[in-house]
Amino acid sequence: MDIARAKQIYESEQTFKVKLDEDSVWIENVDEENGMATVTVGNNPLNNKTVSCDRLMETEE
Repeated sequence: MDIARAKQIYESEQTFKVKLDEDSVWIENVDEENGMATVTVGNNPLNNKTVSCDRLMETEE
């Protein structure tokens, strides 16, 4: 996913399905300058990761 799309999803009031590898994630923050996103994996608010935006994938499932 490109940085602009990650930022759109983060700022949107709609819900979009995003995955990191095989895990569903919520985008919590986007660092446009460094191309990174902080995500919460699944429904566990303690399972946060900061990853490159290009590792994220928007899905239809």
